[in-house]
Amino acid sequence: QAQVLESGGGLVQAGGSMRLSCEPSGNVLSIRNWGWYRQVPGKQREMVAVRTSGGASNYADSVKDRFTISRETAKNTVYLQMDKLKPEDTGAYYCNIQLRRVPGGRAYDLWGQGTQVTVSS
Repeated sequence: QAQVLESGGGLVQAGGSMRLSCEPSGNVLSIRNWGWYRQVPGKQREMVAVRTSGGASNYADSVKDRFTISRETAKNTVYLQMDKLKPEDTGAYYCNIQLRRVPGGRAYDLWGQGTQVTVSS
């Protein structure tokens, strides 16, 4: 059973926008850090955007000023807003969430199943 559900991928033309969503299942006490990663065939998974609970964000140079990582606290949902998309943004996008489910419980490091984003030229 998936512990993190991703949605929002698909096909978009260059210059367009797309928003990815990611929501953990089950009880969530707190989310510490979260991020989005991208992988293309034959290459290692790379960081796209990460954010800590303290509010610090870090973006890959290739997506700065085009992508925005955010979180809707009430829904425990994290997002990646992608604007001005380029063909080189194509890949499988994975969300990563680090959370705790109960007070004093262990930290979970969860990954989504991946969602494909294809940007046509």
